[in-house]
Amino acid sequence: MEELLLSRWQFGITTIYHFLFVPLTLGLSLIVAILETIYVRTGNEMYKEQTKFWGKLFLINFAMGVVTGIVQEFHFGMNWSEYARFMGDIFGAPLAMEALTAFYLESVFLGLWIFGWDRLSKRMHAASMWIVALATNLSAFWILTANSFMQSPVGYVINNGRAEMTDFVALITNPYVFYQFPHTVLSGLVTAGFFVLAISAYHLIGKTHVEFFRASFKLGIIWTAVSLFLLMGSGHAQTQFIAKAQPMKLAAAEALWETANPAPFAVAAIIDEQNKTNSMEIKIPAMLSILANNNPNTPIRGIKDIEKEYIAVYGPGNYVPAVTPVFWSFRIMVAAGSVMLLVVAATGFFWWRGQLETKPWLLKAVLWSLPLPYIANSTGWFVAEGGRQPWIVFGLQKVEQAVSPSVGTISIWISLIGFTLVYAVLAAAAIYLVQKFVRQGPVETPAQAQMSKPAAKGATLWN
Repeated sequence: MEELLLSRWQFGITTIYHFLFVPLTLGLSLIVAILETIYVRTGNEMYKEQTKFWGKLFLINFAMGVVTGIVQEFHFGMNWSEYARFMGDIFGAPLAMEALTAFYLESVFLGLWIFGWDRLSKRMHAASMWIVALATNLSAFWILTANSFMQSPVGYVINNGRAEMTDFVALITNPYVFYQFPHTVLSGLVTAGFFVLAISAYHLIGKTHVEFFRASFKLGIIWTAVSLFLLMGSGHAQTQFIAKAQPMKLAAAEALWETANPAPFAVAAIIDEQNKTNSMEIKIPAMLSILANNNPNTPIRGIKDIEKEYIAVYGPGNYVPAVTPVFWSFRIMVAAGSVMLLVVAATGFFWWRGQLETKPWLLKAVLWSLPLPYIANSTGWFVAEGGRQPWIVFGLQKVEQAVSPSVGTISIWISLIGFTLVYAVLAAAAIYLVQKFVRQGPVETPAQAQMSKPAAKGATLWN
């Protein structure tokens, strides 16, 4: 059990590090492609500098995403060899497709984009960035295809104790993908939007490169408002799908122990997992039924009834996730999203009225809101994966059955500490580089530099 726990901690820590960089990569690649397209169509040199500035920050984030992602694939052979043995035929296919299509396109055309500014035509250079952006999001599709099988297996048979693929089309058209993939991509768009807004707000507060970051802020507020609206819609649709596909996950996220009609939404609760009850709840009557089916008279099954059903299907065992962390992770995600919505609404209102730069408190609020999408991304990921427990592949293999039988505790401790420290150093280096280039701002001509007011001495990105 200690080896299982350590292996889970190791994979969780490396995944959190990796997922700090992935959403921003998904969204920022598209923003850079759009900025360069505007430059090509208008010939406005400012948009060329916009492309280079945000592209530089994209490259730092992209490099960190690649480095932190590579290690994860080694986990399947090191700590989760029984999972690799059981699922290799299926899980390996989308990973191979990611390498052959998405990663290949990313690496080739990103190289062309980096070194092709003076060698390619404007249109070809912009097209290279569009291919990078599309390939980056295609990479997410293949990863989520593999993950969606773990959430809801399709197109397979069990042969000699292993899952074997029988229908590749079923794998890539898994209904779970078409709820999970848009929500993940839109999360990336929102993350990139807040990234652009926060950095633009920093320079607007310091009154440096004002015209440059005023244009960036305009793009960022429109981009973020639209993306956030679509993200909320996709999240609602995904919740309704999960209510049917994974009712235990929904029940755990709501700490709903007993079946209810109508089912309330618990704003907060003190959860007693041992006795399978809540000693205190703050509830909104019928709201969970409305969220799950747009109907207040919809019954929502509770954890106890679903557990009985799973015992009847899968045999004796504990099929209840860790309710408390899933419950609060969901609420932290929703709270972060609500604050983001409030910030975007207030910022958009004053921007529309032309009063944004007269409200330094609001610009500071935008700057300090930068961690919110990262918090929402990480807690949302935990709900998605933690709510599936105890399954690593739903209905087919439990997490305790997937761990490597021959890896010792000492070996896991060494790699866990080593990966954590190395990733911490890499993350610190990435943050340092991002802050350095953010404070520096866009590369200017001497004439432009004379027109820009320097940042206050000793100022940092977070001041």
